[in-house]
Amino acid sequence: MRRTLALFLAAGLSCTCAAPAARAAPCLIVTLTGSQGGPGLFQGLAGPGTLVRYGDDGGGCAAVRLQFDAGRGTNMRLSQLGVDAGALHAIFFTHMHSDHTEGFIDLMQSRWHTRPIGPKLDVVCSADAVSPLGHTLSCRKLAAHVGDTLIQSGEIAQRISEDRTRPAGGPAELANVVTFEPRDAPQVVWTSGDVQVRAVRSTHMPGHASFRVDTPAGSVVIGGDAGSDAVAPPRASSTSEQVETLAHGADVIVHSVIHPVMAPGNGSGIPAPVYYRQSTAGDLGAMARRAGASHLVLTHLIPPIGADRLGRFRVPAVLTEADYRKPVEDSGFKGHIVVGTDLASVRLPAK
Repeated sequence: MRRTLALFLAAGLSCTCAAPAARAAPCLIVTLTGSQGGPGLFQGLAGPGTLVRYGDDGGGCAAVRLQFDAGRGTNMRLSQLGVDAGALHAIFFTHMHSDHTEGFIDLMQSRWHTRPIGPKLDVVCSADAVSPLGHTLSCRKLAAHVGDTLIQSGEIAQRISEDRTRPAGGPAELANVVTFEPRDAPQVVWTSGDVQVRAVRSTHMPGHASFRVDTPAGSVVIGGDAGSDAVAPPRASSTSEQVETLAHGADVIVHSVIHPVMAPGNGSGIPAPVYYRQSTAGDLGAMARRAGASHLVLTHLIPPIGADRLGRFRVPAVLTEADYRKPVEDSGFKGHIVVGTDLASVRLPAK
């Protein structure tokens, strides 16, 4: 190096010897694309969903974009974040309840409009699950028939007549369905470079699964509507033991929550099985503490803050943010608590 520099100087040339540029630091952003609990509507809240973005600071943490569940309004919330449907790399469904899936139709139709020849979207979910009552819950069929109403209305044919690059079968042709059998032990269900997604079986309805995303910038668990395998008291906790195992060592836990004000006997009218298949804030705080998480994001709030009704159910006492936050604090959890609203975010590392 000294000899080369001497030759440059002898020749009257200048040398700028810069060090190699440092690689941009990895980052992870977790954003609620919807925080409404259940099929009801309240003040324009979008249906349940979580966007996970991973990358580096130089690229705006946008190298990998993963959507978990897609309640009504998901596409609108994504647009507010500057993320169009065609920019997603995969979508994961915790379960087939309509409040978690209604936005999928809008999302896939938008992708069909804007990026008809782009890559297919990985749709990752449980294999067909048969209920004890005999009916089948099928994410595979949801994806296969996602555009049927628009095919029947003539919309798809009309749009194809305007642009022949659009797949003739409608938005279903842009879905690459990846199914798995949920198990009690975490299993890898999707990977891309440094990003790995694992899933575990959880109780709420047949085929329910919870997910964990691991990246070099941190990890996040998406609990969905998971609840305890013990579907009614007496039980040690309302939370899922499988989800707690999945969450061990995670940085962020995103989870649905129900408040005891809606419990049987309080006058809400919610059926006991519906109440007991959700987790309470205090139990979630205790789980997050045991798992060692640094952030707990409560979402799918039942009931929403400020609501006096939840669909056809009455809210016996109108709740504030403190009514969800205090039980988590009382549980001994010392980390960052987010009582979810649409577009609430957690970033790792924090700026």
